[in-house]
Amino acid sequence: MNITFHGAAQSVTGSCFLVEAHGCRFLIDCGMAQGGREADEHNQQAFAFDAAGLDFVVLTHAHIDHSGLLPKLVAQGFKGPIYVTLATKDLLEVLLKDSAHIQMMDAERAARRQREGKRREREPAVPLYSLAHVASTLEQVQAMPYRHSFKPHPAVTVCFQDAGHILGSAIVELWLADGHGGSRKLVASGDLGQPGRVILRDPTPIMDADLLLIESTYGDRQHRSTGDTLEELVDVVTRTVPHGNVVIPAFAVGRTQELLYHFLQLIQQQRLPPVEIFVDSPMAVAATDITLRHFSVFDEEARQLLGSVKRLKESPHIHFISDVEDSIKLNRIRSGAVIISASGMCDAGRVLHHLKNNLSRPECAVVICGFQAEGSLGRRLVDGARLVRLLGDEVEVRAGIHTLGGFSAHADQQALLDWAAAFTRPPQQTFVVHGEPQASRALAALLHERLHFSVQVPQPGQVFEF
Repeated sequence: MNITFHGAAQSVTGSCFLVEAHGCRFLIDCGMAQGGREADEHNQQAFAFDAAGLDFVVLTHAHIDHSGLLPKLVAQGFKGPIYVTLATKDLLEVLLKDSAHIQMMDAERAARRQREGKRREREPAVPLYSLAHVASTLEQVQAMPYRHSFKPHPAVTVCFQDAGHILGSAIVELWLADGHGGSRKLVASGDLGQPGRVILRDPTPIMDADLLLIESTYGDRQHRSTGDTLEELVDVVTRTVPHGNVVIPAFAVGRTQELLYHFLQLIQQQRLPPVEIFVDSPMAVAATDITLRHFSVFDEEARQLLGSVKRLKESPHIHFISDVEDSIKLNRIRSGAVIISASGMCDAGRVLHHLKNNLSRPECAVVICGFQAEGSLGRRLVDGARLVRLLGDEVEVRAGIHTLGGFSAHADQQALLDWAAAFTRPPQQTFVVHGEPQASRALAALLHERLHFSVQVPQPGQVFEF
């Protein structure tokens, strides 16, 4: 058996792992790299493997950094099934169509700027794939429930377990025939959620594995408590809205719904005034509807609060914006608004227009509440950039930039270690993936020192044979 790390090796995005065993070749994830020029170049490159020769794909969850190159895979000849959870199937249709649309708009903008003699070298001239490729991809998707074993190939058995990261996120258990009548078990954590968060269940403990792939997005740090994070959010919003706006770049799936949950609770508790909240993202609106259809996978607290969550769509203070004209009208609002808009790393989508209209105003605030990949606009804001390029123009950063790490949907260092400690014996080999080098190395060291795991931090493209 071989595993090749084609993505998310010493980086957070672009998850893609090729597994070859006993005449079977399949991928775990096929994600898009995100964050800057190198990510764009990576996405444009040809796959380092034969797409047509793959038997199937197993997808951990719907986020674009795990799913975003599936239509490109299909465009290059992959015709096999794509196995996902039930909720992931619903979300994929929304996310992949949005991804294709953004690429088309970016290519049109690049062509227009080229005609004007203003095009920058990194601006993509051709989309990675079309809506037709997305439609073909969705036809190949096969949904499976949690805790249900299935055989995508005679030599492979798969089971999805709840990862608690976003709606439909999965830990993947795979049993691969060893050629001697037995099997070896490979576990891919996908992205693990932080225990104790609202709405979703905690990540499922896994007891045994021969080989383990574990994420490390926050492998070198702890999150602030939810209580402290909410206090900071209340402070930022209360100080800002009398004179300006609060812009929150947020992932449309997961982060937006959690923020709305907290805003509704804070307003009901009178910890916040009844501020006007605008969710300006067609994808987030669709994802919220999907979220409300999948309460069977939520934790007990969330099910008990079903009535409150359903009031998200009915609250007079929460406005869901899909129409472009309604989105443009938000530019006229000078104060009193909280604008939640995708994308979460500020690299595409409507949030760019809201940043362009509010970043230069010192009376406004930008709240960063998720991981920002190296090279992304969000990362540059967090790192203190005073001048950024937005939609072709230079914009001075005068608004307050606030990072609220406690809203992360990823497990922090201690939560990752606690999840790994559930194994009854150390896996024969553990690979730390889906993290920047410092975070991956920090988690690898602790897994070795505290849990006695045999650990590797793979290089991009590295092959391991077992």
